[in-house]
Amino acid sequence: MFELNNLTATGEYFLLITGELLGLFVGVSFLIAALQEFIPEETLRRFLKRPSKWLGNILGAFFGAITPFCSCSTIPILVGLLNAGAPFGASMSFLIASPLLNPVILGLFLMLLGWKVMMAYAVITFIAAVLVGAIWESMGLASDYKAGVLQSGCGCNCSGVLETIELLTWQEKMKRAWGQTWILFRQVFPYLLVGAGVGAFIYGFIPEEFIIRVAGPNNPWAIPVAAAVGVPMYIRVETVLPISSVLLDKGMSLGALMALVIGGAGASIPEITLLASIFKLRLVSIFVITILGIAIIAGYLFQALQATLL
Repeated sequence: MFELNNLTATGEYFLLITGELLGLFVGVSFLIAALQEFIPEETLRRFLKRPSKWLGNILGAFFGAITPFCSCSTIPILVGLLNAGAPFGASMSFLIASPLLNPVILGLFLMLLGWKVMMAYAVITFIAAVLVGAIWESMGLASDYKAGVLQSGCGCNCSGVLETIELLTWQEKMKRAWGQTWILFRQVFPYLLVGAGVGAFIYGFIPEEFIIRVAGPNNPWAIPVAAAVGVPMYIRVETVLPISSVLLDKGMSLGALMALVIGGAGASIPEITLLASIFKLRLVSIFVITILGIAIIAGYLFQALQATLL
């Protein structure tokens, strides 16, 4: 059923992309974990309490962007920030930016899709995070936060950074950074393998005509459907990005791909479940609608810019 040439090409692609992804992930994750050893949560709260509202939102999005967490492991840190009095809008900018925009994701974009796509994605998601935080605060949604302590996470075992840091030596901090990198690596490794495997299979066996018909630029429903599908599928960015370059080569539109990435990474079912325990229903609903809106708007922007970016 499978031709030998296709199997060989699939295997070669899998080995190549897996090696590149693992090397990139370990290197970037260690650098960020080392940086976070010197940024305790108290420092984050102090920066977010700057007097300028817009500066607080910008800083919230920035700190979200240097935390390589999955979406649901962001929530315990968010609870700590809100309970300690961090501004609501800045904290919401952190919530939006953390799963969508971090150095690991940007590194994957750079390696697989090029610097233009990486920069466009970074700018769009960063601006969206800043604006969402400011808008939600102006709407008075801070009252929808049910102050308390989050008792459980999503089981991904990647929380624990940005905590209050003890007086440790430089060597001890580097050891902790490597330990955090290893935890993240064990968590993400299966997703990277799945992504590389699926990408290799598509590369070797899925015809271009099928991809173009389902998710090509001529399908008017491709972008909103991709955004909506991303949420229940809980698509890790580390899984979908290894597939992305192959899908684009096969004819998938850049807009549909970006909608899928943002919808899946920004609002997963485990994250929504955790948010429901700390937010009232109104804010949870607004969160889901907002992420879908960002995914769809970004999708159409990338669609319009595809010829320039690729």
